[in-house]
Amino acid sequence: MIRGWSAIYFREMLILRRRFFKLISAWSVSPLLYLIAFGYAMGKGVVVQGHTYLEFLIPGLVAMTSMTQSFAIGSEINIARFYWHIFEEFQAAPISNTAYVFGEVLAGMTRALLAGCVILVLGALFGVVLSYNPLFWLAFLLNSLVFAALAVGLAMLIKSHADQAMMTSFVITPMAFLGGTFFPVEHLPEWAQKILWFLPLTHASDAIRASAFGVMPEAGNYLILAGLAPLFIVFAVISVNKARN
Repeated sequence: MIRGWSAIYFREMLILRRRFFKLISAWSVSPLLYLIAFGYAMGKGVVVQGHTYLEFLIPGLVAMTSMTQSFAIGSEINIARFYWHIFEEFQAAPISNTAYVFGEVLAGMTRALLAGCVILVLGALFGVVLSYNPLFWLAFLLNSLVFAALAVGLAMLIKSHADQAMMTSFVITPMAFLGGTFFPVEHLPEWAQKILWFLPLTHASDAIRASAFGVMPEAGNYLILAGLAPLFIVFAVISVNKARN
């Protein structure tokens, strides 16, 4: 019998399966445009950190996707809450709040993993060959875990689906462009670098890019992501407790 977190995860995977090919198409559009506009047209012949701009861009897009797609689980939760009233059924079901959080977080991480693989396939079609080693995937999964947990927690606090879009605009979009995705953070003023150091995506981008280049990433990047993950999970559980009360 399916119980607890696996029931939540199974439900999200059923929805994902029904929309799989539409999602694959949606996950391909933005990275493809970035690769053509920034990587191929503008970045042809441009060298960044000893690599072509396309090679620099692919890990950044992977890091950004692990953030945006894992955080997107918050939108799915709020659609279920505000339009389908599925959360009310969870409230009545014998499912613990912790199990609910883990099921939704795992679903967000799965979405991010699939979307990340789409980018790697697109990169291969553009002739980009990098090292996708265990450290690469560890940074990817830790980043996905952090933002999926954050998404679940925030989804329980907002009062409408419009607020979810606003949250994305103020939280996710700035990180997507300033977290070392499209350019080295070192090119910014020192005061800006100090601010960006507090963003999880900055550390994820650095770790993912370094491992993709075959360089040993800084252990601090992994420690920071690993430290934020349980904090955001606790935040998510507390938020679900308040929502159910």
